[in-house]
Parts: sequence; structure tokens; C-alpha cells
Amino acid sequence: MLGMGLTLTVDDFRRVAKMPRCVVCGFALQYSVMPCLGWGLAELFRLPPELAAGLILVSCCPGGTASNVVAYLARADVPLSVTLTTLSTLASVILTPALTTWLVGNRVDVSFWKLFGDTLQVVILPVALGVALNQFFPRFTKQLLPAAPFLAVVFITLIVSSIVGMGREHILKSAIVLIAAVVSLHAGGFLLGYFSAFVITGSISAARTISIEVGMQNSGLGVVLARSNFTSPLTAIPSAISSVCHSLIGSLIAAIWRRDGHEMHGAGNVSQSGLRHRGGDHLTPHRGDGEEE
Repeated sequence: MLGMGLTLTVDDFRRVAKMPRCVVCGFALQYSVMPCLGWGLAELFRLPPELAAGLILVSCCPGGTASNVVAYLARADVPLSVTLTTLSTLASVILTPALTTWLVGNRVDVSFWKLFGDTLQVVILPVALGVALNQFFPRFTKQLLPAAPFLAVVFITLIVSSIVGMGREHILKSAIVLIAAVVSLHAGGFLLGYFSAFVITGSISAARTISIEVGMQNSGLGVVLARSNFTSPLTAIPSAISSVCHSLIGSLIAAIWRRDGHEMHGAGNVSQSGLRHRGGDHLTPHRGDGEEE
């Protein structure tokens, strides 16, 4: 999150006013399609309460910052992707704990205020610090940027690896059902995100961008929140598996869309609007990527 904040400027937040229809559409789909899918798939696959809570938690998380990289590779609208990721991340302070506590219900005990406090610490504080450093100490920030993506990947890999290692036995017991539920969650997010956005916006470029934003969750945030807010270590396992699944699906979709020869709206100005204005000539579409890739 700090790495993400280091690559943000005040202008990034002003983009919301320039593309209100697409932003509202993407934001609404992010916090409606995924939470509903998470709850529905937990019921459909009859997951144990702890795993069901974990699936619902990751479905209520904001869009993953790795989606910016996938949007770039897919020749989608990178500025829109950056805007949606930023907005959904900031809104996650309220919406992630609220939706999670509501949809988890009586499966397991979870406190809205504890989840709210942890989300505030993990999301808003480091992002705000990064934006402030970028705004007031641009030279220092420029020196930090090259190392930020690497450090973020290392930390996320260690976190996810520890979760998978501790839950190895439980993963093996319910591997097929759990993986099927997580894959269905992200595949459904990509699919419903695309068709819903296309119907609303009428733009293939916007539909592809929103599809990527909806289908890719901030699984790293899900892991951290699960570990600190649920007594059972099983709750973090869906988020750990999610980090792999959405990355693979997103990469596959990006490869398909990139090869279909369709010139995307906004693809021509990607380097100016979504990449190179972040740190000069250093390409950082992932904004210091705090996700898994």
C-alpha cells in the first residue's frame, strides 16, 4: 500500500470527475458483483464456515493493484484502471468490513470495528503517507520507486507462502472444492464485469478495463485482514489461493485481448496517462504494485 501511494499524485484523484460514467459503473460492479459471487459460491460449494468466511472476505476486498499491469498488457484503458483501483481501495475502509460482517453473518464471529480499524491501518495510512511523500518530497520518492515493486512482491510472497504452509493439511483435504470456488469467483468476476460494463458503457475498452478491475482482488489485503480478525487460520487460505488464481486468469485474458488485434480506446496514450508520468521514464503501471505479481 505504501508502494501504491508513492506513485499517486493529486491529479490521479481528479480523474474521477473526467470519466464519471465509467468510474461509477466500475466501482458499483466491484462492490456488488464480487461480494454476491463470494456469498453465493460459499453456499453453492457448501464450504466450511471458516473457508466460507475467507471467500466472502476476499470477495469484499477492493480491486488488486496488479490489475493495472494486466490492463496495460491487455491494451485496455490504464488511466481508468488506475482510477478505479485507487477509488475502490480508499472506499474499502468502509465497504470491506461492512460487506464482510453482513455477508458472513453468523458463520463465524467477526467485529466490524476491528475489521474497520485494521483496514484503516493497512490501506489509508500507508497510501496517505505515500501520496504525501510523492507530493512534498518528489526527488526522494523517485529514488524509492525502483525498489518498491520488488519489495512489495517479496513481502506478499512471504505472507501468502506462510498461509499456504500453515494450512497445508486443510488445503489438501478440501483442495478440489476450495480451488473450484476461488476460480469460479474470479472467472465470474471477469465475465460479469465485462458484459455488465459493456451494456452500461457501450465501450469495449471500458468493458475490458472494468472486467479486469472486478475480476482481480487485493488478495494480499484479504490475507492480512483474515489473519488479524479471525481466530481460525483457515480463513486466510481462500485469499492466499485467490492471489494465484486471479493472476493466472488475468494474465490469460490479457494475452487473448492483446492478440485479437482490436485497437483499444486509450491504448495510444497509455504511456503518457498511465505509465510514464509515474516516475519519469520508469514504467510503473502497477504503482509500486502491492499485489502478488
